[in-house]
Amino acid sequence: MTQQAPSTLSASRYADCIQACNACAAACDFCAAACLREDDVAHMARCIALDMDCAAICRLAAAAMARASDYAADICALCARICEACAKECQSHQHAHCQECAKACAHCARMCREMASA
Repeated sequence: MTQQAPSTLSASRYADCIQACNACAAACDFCAAACLREDDVAHMARCIALDMDCAAICRLAAAAMARASDYAADICALCARICEACAKECQSHQHAHCQECAKACAHCARMCREMASA
């Protein structure tokens, strides 16, 4: 049986959470761009701001996990909180892009909470 290098073990340990973070960041980017095209952009301001914050923290969390940072769990705990806030905001809007974003955020929050508590 071949042993994997430590970096490979770390990356595979975090693979599902990294994937959830990357998918969430993409959903947030799409949602923010779509919100900017809505008729009442001012009404969507909080959604856009949270989308941007969420996408940024998801990318940071994915990068921290990919390099097995000592702070990965702490970053993922914060990521989960921001994802939950973004999901809640997006759920309050009826646009399809907001509803899809809310699902991605909720999933990412669950994955990050699991990773942070592991």
